[in-house]
Amino acid sequence: MHKFLLIFLIFFATTAVGQKTQKANIIFDTDIGPDYDDVGAIAILHVLEEKGQANILATVASNKYEGVAAILNIFNTYFKRAEIPTGVPKGHAPSLKDPQHWTDSLLLNYPHKIKFNSEVPDAVKVYRKVLSEQPNNSVTVVTVGFFTNLFNLLNSPPDEFSSLPGKELVKRKVKLLVSMGGWFPSGREFNIYTDARSSKEALEYWPTEVIFSGFEIGKNIKTGIPLIRNSLIKNSPVKDAFSIAIPKSPTDSAGRMSWDETTVLVAVKGVKPYFDLREGKIKINDDGSNTWDVKGKGQFYLIQKEDPERVAEVINALMMER
Repeated sequence: MHKFLLIFLIFFATTAVGQKTQKANIIFDTDIGPDYDDVGAIAILHVLEEKGQANILATVASNKYEGVAAILNIFNTYFKRAEIPTGVPKGHAPSLKDPQHWTDSLLLNYPHKIKFNSEVPDAVKVYRKVLSEQPNNSVTVVTVGFFTNLFNLLNSPPDEFSSLPGKELVKRKVKLLVSMGGWFPSGREFNIYTDARSSKEALEYWPTEVIFSGFEIGKNIKTGIPLIRNSLIKNSPVKDAFSIAIPKSPTDSAGRMSWDETTVLVAVKGVKPYFDLREGKIKINDDGSNTWDVKGKGQFYLIQKEDPERVAEVINALMMER
């Protein structure tokens, strides 16, 4: 990519994606592993923090395969934020690993002080501690994985961190949940159906506003090819993950679908100018499929407003900044 164009896109990405001006305080909840758009998402989140637009309060996994805590620590270390609190589920939770084995490669080749999941606390404990320390109505929860942790958080009892039960703690401290989940106005999507019970219960009783970036949004935003072709980027776990995974899938020849990156972008920068919102409420069936109640209130899903290729340019530019 021409140097001038790259500089322009990075500037555009950090000034025009949305109308937000206040720094976003983010808890990032991810299933990082089965797919690798999570890698792009955590990279963008760190880049936006470096620009003073986000504050990463914690990174937690909703997936419990052995090594997931170490993978999160690799990216936090690479972006010089190894101290970010990290948690994984300790009870019932999905355990799904990547078929391309990019996680194995990163674990072998990049530094990480955290080696095993047993070295970090339960994800719900991390949530409760971090939330208890924040001002009221100040935290944006970004989930790009399963709803396991959020279900458990809502049902958590008072503890050493807060005298409030989970739902009340969330209601007091969280201002917004932004989720890569669902398929709108109806469909069956991986993050929802993998732990359908948790998804159904968590979203039925979640006490703040919710924005969904549905399957139909990310599937049209293809990213990663400029990153893996950029010869100036070396020794990057972000580039390595995409370089390993993209060639192994014929459907990714134009780039990986950017479900999780889009979700982070909206959570930090806002909805405008690329998307509009449709209000209602998600309804989840026992099999994890979803519909949309247009009479509902307080939940929204993204509507594509401008060319997906424009959003892809912004995401690619941010992923190539480090």
